[in-house]
Amino acid sequence: MVSIRLIQHAPGAPGLRCFGLGPDLRPSRGLLKLQNLLNKHAFWARGRSRRQLRRLLAGSEAVVSLWRGKRLVGFGRATSDGLCRAVLWDVVVAGDLQGRGLGRRVVEALLAMPAVRSAERVYLMTTNSAGFYHQMGFADAAPQALLVKLRDTASPDSGPGQCCSTASCGDPPLRP
Repeated sequence: MVSIRLIQHAPGAPGLRCFGLGPDLRPSRGLLKLQNLLNKHAFWARGRSRRQLRRLLAGSEAVVSLWRGKRLVGFGRATSDGLCRAVLWDVVVAGDLQGRGLGRRVVEALLAMPAVRSAERVYLMTTNSAGFYHQMGFADAAPQALLVKLRDTASPDSGPGQCCSTASCGDPPLRP
């Protein structure tokens, strides 16, 4: 059986983002594999272009990926101010490998990375996995409320397609 390797990328994940590098800094079409992983196993991230993924990675202080041989099987990233707040984003594990502790490995690795480890509070948003995150020590943020402001993302900076339209992330339409 092929072992599963966790890669802790440099801030902004330049090897993955610019060159598609995977384990051992070998070309692996990593960005395409990330796009495929998100399209298949992350309803909220379906339809993201490689241009959008490059931008998301560039703005992430912590990025980890899990590889089984040449297959990308897990991923997560975080943004942080390095002091007060950090947010985990896009934590995903391939469906056929869920329930084997891989999501825990991704989250623990993100929490241990310097930009996240030094933050006073770490936030995340989840639709279907609250129980998993509760087991890892996350708690509901009550009395805080999650608010959202929808924006027109069809700007020159966002590239083709909308990064988080209701069509691409599967969320129900928001009511004003």
